[in-house]
Amino acid sequence: MKRLLYITIFAMGSILMTSCGGYKDLAEASQWNYSDFKSQQQFFTTDSGKIAYTDKGKGDVIVLLHGVPASSWLYRKMIDPLVAKGYRVIAPDMLGFGNSDHPESYDVYSNKEHAKRLLALMDSLDIDEWTQVVHDAGGVWTWELMRQDAKKIKNLVILNTILFEEGFKPPIRLKKGFFANTAMSLYSSNAFGDFMLNRFMTKALRDRKELSKAEFEGYITPIKVENKTQGMYWFFTNIRKPFPEFDAVITTIDVPKLVIWGMADDMLRLEPQEDLILNKMNVKPENIHKLNASHFIQEERPDKLIELITEFLK
Repeated sequence: MKRLLYITIFAMGSILMTSCGGYKDLAEASQWNYSDFKSQQQFFTTDSGKIAYTDKGKGDVIVLLHGVPASSWLYRKMIDPLVAKGYRVIAPDMLGFGNSDHPESYDVYSNKEHAKRLLALMDSLDIDEWTQVVHDAGGVWTWELMRQDAKKIKNLVILNTILFEEGFKPPIRLKKGFFANTAMSLYSSNAFGDFMLNRFMTKALRDRKELSKAEFEGYITPIKVENKTQGMYWFFTNIRKPFPEFDAVITTIDVPKLVIWGMADDMLRLEPQEDLILNKMNVKPENIHKLNASHFIQEERPDKLIELITEFLK
């Protein structure tokens, strides 16, 4: 009975906090079809399962790394334009997310394992160095990757990423166990899946209604339809405490760095950590750009991101 009460309170709270409004009905939204997007992906086989990834273009390599609970679908508006600018773009779905496998395990989703798999993917493509664009938890995976092999990344582009505890305000911090399992099951349930992801999208976007139904499908299909919540479970049960173990990596990154931040983001805030970014990470003031956008800056300002990234890489 007590467990049922917890589930009910959690679910109803999510519903009440959700803005379920309509979707935008624009002609250009029809070009974003998740099935078509997946059909263009390739697969790399690891010991833990297959990783789906997009590989397009020729030239200097840019890796676009998503966070939680997203996938490379988050970058769909940026891939082809960056290719048109003369770059080779690699956009992976990390294990447990998007179109990649989602084994029933726990430790396979650790930061260390995510980093090892990304390095193995790039090695399989004979790519020795690249520019890494990171967002959200993609930053944590990247700090671990740089701990393992810092020479691989020659430029770093930071988009609303987990850096210092001062700016990190996650929507939930869960202990491993019943309540965390319940929360993840709600994301993948027929009854509450739409509500849960709608709630997240309402926080991640300035205007939830700007996301079309087809675009929303690319986010909800892996989670609700395909029940890919294991990677989310590991992440949300490992962010209850700060990430001091990455301070030594973050503060010694010796590559050119560009920071682009959506200032309407309540989950990852720039202001409380801006001095740390400037002073501890040695980011030049002219390389910090503040945009009128929220957490999913790739959805709201893709053209500006492309402009700033390509200008930086010149």
